[in-house]
Amino acid sequence: MNPNTAYVPIYQLLRGGIVESSHSGAMAMADSSGELHAWIGDPHALTFMRSSAKPFQALPVIESGTAARFTFSLKQIALACASHVGTDDHVETLEALQKFAGIDERDLQCGTHAVPDADTARRLIIEGKEPTPNRHNCSGKHSAMLAMARHLGESIEDYLDPNHEVQRSILTTLAEMCDLEEPQIQLGVDGCSAPNFALPLASAATGLARLADPSDLPPARAAACHTIFEAMTTHPEMVSGEGRFDTRLMQVAGGTILSKAGAEGYQAMALKAGLLGPGSPAMGLAMKIADGNKRAIPPVALAVLQELGALDAEMMAELADFTARPMINYSGIQVGEGCTCFQLERAGK
Repeated sequence: MNPNTAYVPIYQLLRGGIVESSHSGAMAMADSSGELHAWIGDPHALTFMRSSAKPFQALPVIESGTAARFTFSLKQIALACASHVGTDDHVETLEALQKFAGIDERDLQCGTHAVPDADTARRLIIEGKEPTPNRHNCSGKHSAMLAMARHLGESIEDYLDPNHEVQRSILTTLAEMCDLEEPQIQLGVDGCSAPNFALPLASAATGLARLADPSDLPPARAAACHTIFEAMTTHPEMVSGEGRFDTRLMQVAGGTILSKAGAEGYQAMALKAGLLGPGSPAMGLAMKIADGNKRAIPPVALAVLQELGALDAEMMAELADFTARPMINYSGIQVGEGCTCFQLERAGK
């Protein structure tokens, strides 16, 4: 499909009853067999997963025996899947992981950026401290990759090279999870300098469904999937940060939904079997906002989950801060509203 027609209007802002701005997007929902159950726009749109790929990038860390050898806790494994906000809790958890694995913050090649957590950022400024690599939102993923390199006896200086054993293992694992051949996945470089992956939304959704229900996968892979799902849903505060969308959704869903955002308007979710009704299979959802604006993600994702029956009224009330809502100006006057505008297509309907 033409990239210009892959995406359809999905969220808009109204001012005075007029559409002032709008965002287009696409979404695919598939089960672990790859069967497509629901979609918006082109469910096969090709796009980079960005940080939504992190649960898959962590799978080889489990399967290789790295996590067991270095006694990684579920909290540390959740951090390996995270786009964290750089709080002291995140850093302390990361430092323990690094100590177990015999690596150092100086080994990280993710660079540095401003600390996302506002309170932590203000405190560091007052203390005259600059952000370090361990405050980077991808430092958990990089530390896990370095730990795996250590475990395999591979070099750590070039751990981000696509030909490094760690990166080859990640690509192979992602392809297998998403029911693709490796050449079907296009490679790019992520914001943290690690390889990243472009694949169809429906393929990503298939992989996500398998994270939620890996019963048809080989035992070692299935065990790793269970560990990743349990780690992220048991410690959602590690995956993003208190008050953030991924964290709040997983807290409210009580272990039934895995949620992982990616840059440029990507969102991945994995739903446990039975969540959409008795006997319903596990589902994966992969969503992309075409212009990369993340403000559209929470209200659209929640509207989709509500329409599917994954969230009840009480859960939606707990997540009200992330739903489409009125726009209030600095004088407290309602000047417009945000609203979803998609039509969810359903297989067999």
